[in-house]
Amino acid sequence: MKEIQLKDAKATLSAVVDQAVLGRPSVITRHGKKQAVVLSFDDYEKLSHVPSFGRLLAAFPGEEGDIADRSEKPARTVDL
Repeated sequence: MKEIQLKDAKATLSAVVDQAVLGRPSVITRHGKKQAVVLSFDDYEKLSHVPSFGRLLAAFPGEEGDIADRSEKPARTVDL
C-alpha cells in the first residue's frame, strides 16, 4: 500500500482518489505517523459489512452433530 504525506495528498487528492478507485489505496501520514487510509467506496462497503465472529458461528449451516464434543480430559497443568 502506498504511503503519502498529508500535504502531498492535499495537493494531489484527485489522483489519490483515482488510485483508490482502481484498487490501490493509500495510507496518509502526518509527521511520519500513519493517520488515515483512502480506499474506494466499494472496498469500504465490503469492510463495513463483515459479520462478527458470533454471527458467523450462529449462521453455521451444519447440523448439531457436525461439531465434535469437547474432550473430557482434564486441562494440562501449567507452572506460572
